[in-house]
Amino acid sequence: MINKLIENIKQTNAPITVGLDPMMRFIPGHIKREAFEEFGETLEGAAEAIWQFNKGIIDATYDLIPAVKPQAAMYEQFGIPGMAAFKKTVDYCKDKDLVVIGDIKRGDIGSTSEAYAVGHLGKVSVGSSFHYGFDEDFVTVNPYLGSDGVTPFINVCREEKKGIFVLVKTSNPSSGEFQDRMIADAGNRPLYELVGEKVAEWGSSLMGEGYSYIGAVVGATYPEQGRVLRDIMPNTYILVPGYGAQGATGADLKHFFNKDGLGALINSSRGIIAAYTNEKYAKYGESNYADAARAAVIDMRKDIAENAL
Repeated sequence: MINKLIENIKQTNAPITVGLDPMMRFIPGHIKREAFEEFGETLEGAAEAIWQFNKGIIDATYDLIPAVKPQAAMYEQFGIPGMAAFKKTVDYCKDKDLVVIGDIKRGDIGSTSEAYAVGHLGKVSVGSSFHYGFDEDFVTVNPYLGSDGVTPFINVCREEKKGIFVLVKTSNPSSGEFQDRMIADAGNRPLYELVGEKVAEWGSSLMGEGYSYIGAVVGATYPEQGRVLRDIMPNTYILVPGYGAQGATGADLKHFFNKDGLGALINSSRGIIAAYTNEKYAKYGESNYADAARAAVIDMRKDIAENAL
């Protein structure tokens, strides 16, 4: 799947993924009204609003982008109907030939980690049959429990030709509380460097055409750490959150890319799906939220092309 991701990036000339994080406050009033008229102010009504909102964003942007990244928590909060909307979103994006990165940040051990991996990337055994669960192409994985938590995902990736993005240096302000801690018995180096080295090691055993199926998550809000980690993980694709609403711009992204112009996939969530709430795109209005999202993607592509590549 890493090869398909790179092919999509080359075809669109856009190393971009749209984060489909549909918080209810982002969903225009007319979409919520129609959903609530049909299903009431219920979990089912919320799930329908989420799905219709997502569909509008996808229809307006799929020809410009290589991938999407739905954040599972935004769907899980609405229970079973919410997860049904998550699955419907995954399937619709794949029908549009988009690569789907399930932002699930799972991390456990043994059979639990294996169940997460099978449920999101692989096939589950039901009697003599096998069935895909959510069937994303990549998922995000928390490595805090070590290899015991990551290896089951790698095993499923090897079988399914799919991939993962391992959290290395995240974009949130408090990430340094643990990730920046200096490790004395490793030459007084920060923890995120050691995790990056482990990701490169895991990835070397599962390579595509030039890049590994095992990627990393490194926040755009830490460009200097991105430069260091790019050197540590030369064959690793880096998923880069933090662009747009979290403050990073194209100029912060230079060190995340390799000299071939590949190696990084930049995510924007609120900056695209809620673009109509930004003064820059206010002219589109709430009813044309999807057109605003398309304009934001075009501007993001231009910013990256001119300032990062």
